[in-house]
Amino acid sequence: MASLNVGSLGEYIREQRRNAQYSLRQLAEAAGVSNPYLSQIERGLRKPSAEILQQIAKALRISAETLYVQAGILEERRGEGLELRASILADPLINEQQKQALLAVYDAFLKENAASGSTPMTDGAATQNTPLEER
Repeated sequence: MASLNVGSLGEYIREQRRNAQYSLRQLAEAAGVSNPYLSQIERGLRKPSAEILQQIAKALRISAETLYVQAGILEERRGEGLELRASILADPLINEQQKQALLAVYDAFLKENAASGSTPMTDGAATQNTPLEER
């Protein structure tokens, strides 16, 4: 896991807030955090928890994963399922918590496959066209 880069995280949040045309006070209220606390995050004086980052992301209407990467909580992925992730995060029919749960399940499957050395083409291809009774 990468180290927490609080300064650039705060700068990133400030930039996203300004792009969304929110005042500091408006974003703090929308995210359910105090105005001074959000100000300290933006100035790089505080390290927000993953939960607080999720609340800020929801208020800014950006993915929590984006803030987790900025904070160094998650490693940036290089192409691993980016289209799937983007589709899940953009889906208006499910809430942010459900989106994060789906992404967590997907990540768990990726880790399981990496640990066992299997890939969908070598593992799943044989069972996809086989009736359940024969598996």
